[in-house]
Amino acid sequence: MNREPIGLYLHVPFCKMKCPYCDFYSTPGNEEIKDAYTEQMRRLLQKTALQLGRKADTLYFGGGTPSILGANRIASLLNAAKKNWGLHNAEITVEVNPGEYEPGFFETLREAGANRISMGLQSANEEELALLGRRHSVSQVREAVKEAQRAGFKNISLDLMLAVQQQTAESLKHSIAFCADCGVQHISSYLLKIEPGTPYYMRKDTMNLPDEDETAELYLLACEELGKAGYHQYEVSNFALLGFESRHNLKYWNAEEYCGIGPSAHSFLDGQRYYYPSDLRSFLIEPSNSCESDGGTPEEYAMLRLRLCEGLRQTDYQKRFGKPLPEDYFQRASRYTQSGLVHCDEESIRFSPKGFLVSNSLIADILLG
Repeated sequence: MNREPIGLYLHVPFCKMKCPYCDFYSTPGNEEIKDAYTEQMRRLLQKTALQLGRKADTLYFGGGTPSILGANRIASLLNAAKKNWGLHNAEITVEVNPGEYEPGFFETLREAGANRISMGLQSANEEELALLGRRHSVSQVREAVKEAQRAGFKNISLDLMLAVQQQTAESLKHSIAFCADCGVQHISSYLLKIEPGTPYYMRKDTMNLPDEDETAELYLLACEELGKAGYHQYEVSNFALLGFESRHNLKYWNAEEYCGIGPSAHSFLDGQRYYYPSDLRSFLIEPSNSCESDGGTPEEYAMLRLRLCEGLRQTDYQKRFGKPLPEDYFQRASRYTQSGLVHCDEESIRFSPKGFLVSNSLIADILLG
């Protein structure tokens, strides 16, 4: 049995109001429901740790909006996780919405052992924020970052969205400069994706969104500007100062094991993928997770690794599967080197920023032919 530490993900399903582009599972919750959720999570943290007999070296509170659960509840879950999962020298991340946390929030989290904050900026342009349905202001983000820094957090990430309504090259440069000026260590810069079932999807044909060429230009501009500001790209949408790459998210992209607890949370353990249904009520009454599919196949590993800037590497693949990368992969990847989409040598296959823009097509062709 694999005894390496795994990642631990806790899904906090509460939101005051759903953003019009979001398709993550979330629901409103009063104080009584939040208490019931916290107690259920504490029980499952203990029960699942005993069942698996594993330790964790990353912990990620995602959502939803974890910060509206309240610092004391988050701290109690963090303490339960430390008691049952070890978390020695762990990266412990809490997602926060600016303006949606109580006084002393960051101090309480820091005292409990959290050491990384992920905050939803999305844009440093007030008009773009309003169109995205965000409830915070730019000044609230700056103040939240300062509060976290004063509380002792030295690893802070900001989320930034690309190709949103009315975004221009200049407004994007302004948002990136704002992130750098805040002194954060990590930036997740995602292209807006219109998901079925969201309010954005219902009105996508009437929205003033950048076209395909403009979207590509904005993405490449973000890669360039973030690099100038000292944030190196290490994954399709993630940039960091050296040494501040997200350890937890790297587990996903390296096809390493992780355990998710909470409604809609997913796990990958012992070659199987599991999930809890997206249903808070059933989770509070009788939580159970179901097997979704097998995981960790060579093809899945290759697909995930190609999201990373260091790409799919011969030595890593050989160590994991006991065989070399298929020669067909290199032959098919080499077709894209002249266009600058792919870097390919004897050791690895890596996508350029231009390649990341068409990564789905490239991955399908390279891996499947």
